[in-house]
Amino acid sequence: MWHEGSVNRTKTISGSFIEPVSLFVTSNGDIYIDDGQKNGRVQKWIAETNTFVTVMNVNSSCDGLFVDINDTLYCSMSAQVVKRSFSDSVKFSNRVAAGTGIEGSASNQLEGPYGIFVDVNLDLYVADCHNDRVQLFQSGESNGITVAGSTSRNPTIKLRLPCGIILDADKYLFILDSFNSRIIGSGLNGFRCLAGCYGRGSQSNQLSSPFSFSFDSYGNIFVTDQYNDRIQKFLLIKDSFGKLRKS
Repeated sequence: MWHEGSVNRTKTISGSFIEPVSLFVTSNGDIYIDDGQKNGRVQKWIAETNTFVTVMNVNSSCDGLFVDINDTLYCSMSAQVVKRSFSDSVKFSNRVAAGTGIEGSASNQLEGPYGIFVDVNLDLYVADCHNDRVQLFQSGESNGITVAGSTSRNPTIKLRLPCGIILDADKYLFILDSFNSRIIGSGLNGFRCLAGCYGRGSQSNQLSSPFSFSFDSYGNIFVTDQYNDRIQKFLLIKDSFGKLRKS
């Protein structure tokens, strides 16, 4: 863990997890960690007690993790997204949130889902990586709606292996378009490139197969720049018209 603005680690959390792929940090500092590949579980590191507890049993890695406003944990795996409510009486009961468990490109299928996001309406957004699209599964629905990608209703952007998805408070989508090594965002006029807009590379304004990303409370973007072996921060800047852009 690093404090903002510091290049020196302030804390190292060690546990028995093996080859973790994803994590999710809640507002109180608790961390959910994928430990599915070898140990078949998701672990929770409790900040207050500095201890670990198993909160979900899985049969593969969780390529994406998310905890919604109702304390339901979501895990994306090869062909589906599963969820578990912490209020369930059965401790390790998982339910299917999206996908059939069989890879495919139909509206009720997924293929290699990675990043996931659940909004305040409990609608689920999935970066359906190997289908080159972002799917929206409205609460209680098993068929998804393609909201980004060449097969969407209003195809304004082509994606290639999208790995991350975030929805902001104004319902604008931000997508980590991994193979194209860029971050794109939606707006009133469709999608636009925000970061990594000059092709794959190692310069400060470039990325190389980024894997995950997140916003801080100021709107700055942090990106795991996979093949450059670094984490990049893109600052939120307003132009002279008050419009947002990234630098």
